[in-house]
Amino acid sequence: MPVRRYSVLLSLTLSVTLPWMAADPAWASETQMAETAERKAEILEQKALAEPNETPPAPRQALTPSGIQAVDPQGDAPLDDPITCLSRTIYWEARGVGASEMEAVANVVMNRLGDADFPNTVCEVVRQGSEQGNCQFSWWCDGRSDSAFEERAYAESKKIARRALNGSLADATNGALFFHSKSVTPSWASQFTKTAETDAFDFYRPDDG
Repeated sequence: MPVRRYSVLLSLTLSVTLPWMAADPAWASETQMAETAERKAEILEQKALAEPNETPPAPRQALTPSGIQAVDPQGDAPLDDPITCLSRTIYWEARGVGASEMEAVANVVMNRLGDADFPNTVCEVVRQGSEQGNCQFSWWCDGRSDSAFEERAYAESKKIARRALNGSLADATNGALFFHSKSVTPSWASQFTKTAETDAFDFYRPDDG
């Protein structure tokens, strides 16, 4: 897969320490921590795009627990950065059905990001199809508010998003690019190979054959 923008972003951004990056996180404001986390996430997003399944980033480059929680603290920020887009997708697709399901949804988003047949950013992956009214992730164009209103569930979603963007979340779906709730049986499911299942979802990818 082409390296695309990752190497450029890496050389321009990670080679320069952000003004507050070396400071004790306890001294940094919530805004500063959020801005740092969003910049790191954009770099990690491009790393996942260019080098899927590669080793996790160095500690200085990785998203921190405090940084990830500083982003979108009220659950109503614009969907314009990798952390918010991934966290909201985890929240709305799997809120209330268990941690393993939430992790698996994150796996699918990251698998799509690393696949040449899907868009080049997390937010574009999540929003794909919305322009035709046929969203890949149904929460994005169901006509309801996209805000996350359950604080505990959203905090857990962001924890999982952090692991996914840091490259430390194991892929429990075996490379799945699609999934559906077990409460439905979409017509496309019979055309793909099932790769995994959880209590709530079935996961698939196209048949390589």
